[in-house]
This record gives sequence, structure tokens and C-alpha cells, in this order.
Amino acid sequence: MISEMQIHTIARQMFERHGFDAIAEAARMAQACESKGEAEEAREWRHIEDAMKMMRGPHQS
Repeated sequence: MISEMQIHTIARQMFERHGFDAIAEAARMAQACESKGEAEEAREWRHIEDAMKMMRGPHQS
């Protein structure tokens, strides 16, 4: 299990490297893990995805 600190570090690094595409990439990784039956890894990717969504802030209209 990845610590909360590691989740946010990974999320920040992915966000810096890929911009808003990083959120979609984390979702793809989670789906890939789910399709292979890797539930724990999928949960971690979902957690990373959620952390990036928080970093992005609220939607603007």
C-alpha cells in the first residue's frame, strides 16, 4: 500500500509531466489493473487520480 505522501508525490509528478492528461492516464492505469484483477493497484491509481483532481481545483464555467 502506498502512503498518502507517496500518492501526492506521484500525483504531482504526473501532473507536472502530463498536465491535465495525467488524470486520464491515471484512470487508464486503474482500468488496466482492474481488467487484470489487480484490485489493490487499481485502488492506488484511483487514489492518485483523485489527488490530481483536487490539485486541479474546481471546474470553471
